[in-house]
Amino acid sequence: MLVDTFGRTATDLRVSLTDRCNLRCSYCMPPEGLDWLPKPELLTDDEVVRLVRVGVERLGITEVRYTGGEPLLRRGLAGIVRRTAELRPRPQISITTNGIGLDRLAAPLAEAGLDRVNVSLDTLDPEVFRRLAHRDRLGDVLAGLAAAAAAGLAPVKVNAVLMRGVNDHEAVPLLRYCLDRGYRLRFIEQMPLDAQHGWTRAGMVTADEILARLGEEFTLTPGDPAARGSAPAETYLVDGGPGTVGVIGSVTRPFCGACDRVRLTADGQVRNCLFATEESDLRTALRGGASDEELAERWRAAVRGKRAGHGIDDPSFLQPARPMSAIGG
Repeated sequence: MLVDTFGRTATDLRVSLTDRCNLRCSYCMPPEGLDWLPKPELLTDDEVVRLVRVGVERLGITEVRYTGGEPLLRRGLAGIVRRTAELRPRPQISITTNGIGLDRLAAPLAEAGLDRVNVSLDTLDPEVFRRLAHRDRLGDVLAGLAAAAAAGLAPVKVNAVLMRGVNDHEAVPLLRYCLDRGYRLRFIEQMPLDAQHGWTRAGMVTADEILARLGEEFTLTPGDPAARGSAPAETYLVDGGPGTVGVIGSVTRPFCGACDRVRLTADGQVRNCLFATEESDLRTALRGGASDEELAERWRAAVRGKRAGHGIDDPSFLQPARPMSAIGG
């Protein structure tokens, strides 16, 4: 098992398949994009599947989430999903995506074994979308959401980041949109993971602010804290249910004490936290002929060093050098 010195066991593996993305969301990267990882540094499809297999068969991983960048840009995605679904014990398989291209890929991915999707949707206003993402693709995202629901990739979860003075007035419309379609909306506090290092606490819309705005239009009933487990979202019944909304207060309401996640970057580095400043290299050992058990022991050693928390409130906190697109969310 992947156990750290604080007694937490990692069972949820987030695997980045690429650092590339077809949007330029301002809380992630600059409009001109970034210098992408050279292709030889990226794990091949076979290498991704092998490391996931090691995680599932030897280290107790029960959930695998494929991320990016934008994972739908990975040509071998359906094959990777299919081979992951063939593992025993079979893990739960999901992706986090911006939804562009999901309208044509949802059905093939469901057939390959994908269980569900998380789709980023920060606005319902085409002009605001263009300002945030520097691309005119809102229609593609909405079509992708509908296709995911039609393909049975349920529950379809929607992730929204509110930015002060940009889209913070859309909390209520976003929730109404998702409730009407049976999607599960989760608001996420903006985190210091942008490539520009422009994040400020003052500019962040907090969980308290989000709940206050929603509370003006809806009756929110907190879910059972015991049922939350290690889930990052605090969940609320909306107007008595069955619809719900989640709030992930990564900064102001950290949930590090129950964290069960570990991350693998597209170039084969283990990261214990989104905000980690250290990584552990599995790619070099993998390509150097290491056995499965040797890879597993390197992975165990990496997780043993996991820190107690992300430390954003500590005066010594340093934003990680890698932006979100290169880490995998």
